[in-house]
Amino acid sequence: MPSSLSNNNVMLDLETMATHSNAAIVAIGAVRFNGELQDTYYQVIDLQSCLQVGLEVNGDTIKWWLQQEDAARKAITEPNIVLTQALTDFSIWLGEDALVWGNGASFDNAILANAYYRAGIPLPWTHYNNRCYRTLKCFYPSIKLKRLGTLHHALDDAISQAAHLIKILQTIKTD
Repeated sequence: MPSSLSNNNVMLDLETMATHSNAAIVAIGAVRFNGELQDTYYQVIDLQSCLQVGLEVNGDTIKWWLQQEDAARKAITEPNIVLTQALTDFSIWLGEDALVWGNGASFDNAILANAYYRAGIPLPWTHYNNRCYRTLKCFYPSIKLKRLGTLHHALDDAISQAAHLIKILQTIKTD
C-alpha cells in the first residue's frame, strides 16, 4: 500500500436531491479503510431538515430518483433523523485527521462540506484531506468496479467504491 494510505481513510457516498454543491442530502454512507474495509456509518436524513437550512432540491434529480430501483428509492425513505444530528453523529464517527474520499472533486465532499456550513457545524476534516476517487479511478480503467448491494444506496456504494479504490492502490504499489 502507498504510504499515504493511513488507517483513517474514509470513502464517502451521498444520496442527494440535486447535483450541485447546495444539494439536499437524503443519505450519508461511509466506510473506513486501510488495506481492508473497516467500520461503517450510514444514516438516512430528513429532507425537510435540509430545506430548513437552505439546501435545495432539483426537479431533474427527483425524476432521476423515480427511475431508480425500488430498493434504492425505499432506502431514502427509511426512518431518518434531522440533518444537524446526522452531521454531528458523522463528525463523531469520522474522528480526527481523516482522509475523506468522494466520488468527484465537486460532488460528495463538496456537498457535505456545504451542508456542514449551512447547518453551522464545523467541518470535521481539513480541506487538504479531501481526496477524489473519481479522478484516481479514471487512471485505471482496466480495474473494474464490482458493485456490492443496491446501486444508489449510500452505504453499499461507499463500500463498493472503497473496495475498488483498495484494488487501485494495490496496483499503484506494485507498479
